[in-house]
Amino acid sequence: MIGRLLHVAIAVPDLDAAGRLYRETFGAEVSAPVELPEHGVTTMFVSLADSRIELLHPLGEYSPVAGFLARNPSGGVHHLCFGVEDIARAREILMQSGMRVLGDGKLSSGARGKPVLFLHPKNCCGTLIELEQA
Repeated sequence: MIGRLLHVAIAVPDLDAAGRLYRETFGAEVSAPVELPEHGVTTMFVSLADSRIELLHPLGEYSPVAGFLARNPSGGVHHLCFGVEDIARAREILMQSGMRVLGDGKLSSGARGKPVLFLHPKNCCGTLIELEQA
C-alpha cells in the first residue's frame, strides 16, 4: 500500500535558523516558508536526492506543533510521510482494519497541495504517519 518515503517532518522552534542550518551548513536547497493556516503550521522543505525534510513551525497558538514543541523545546522528528497511489482506497482499508485516522477522517490538502491524511501514533508504533496521494 505505501510507496516511497516522501518526507520526514521535523518540528523546529526557529524556522529561519533551521532553514539556514540546512542551506548554509549542509548545502541543501531550502524552499521559502509557506504558511498553512488550515494545518496551523509554517513549513519549509529541504530537497534531498530522493525525498525531502519538512521543517515545521507553529502558526498560531492552537497549532498542534506548538504542543509538540512545548514537550520537546529543542524540536524533533514530528512525523513520517509516505506516498500512496490511491489515498481514498488506503483510508478505507486502514479504517476497516481498525486504524484511527486523525481529524474527522476526511482527506485534507497537504503542504504540496495533494490530498493527505494522518494516522494516530498509537496505531503506528508511536509514530505519527502522514499518507499523501502520490
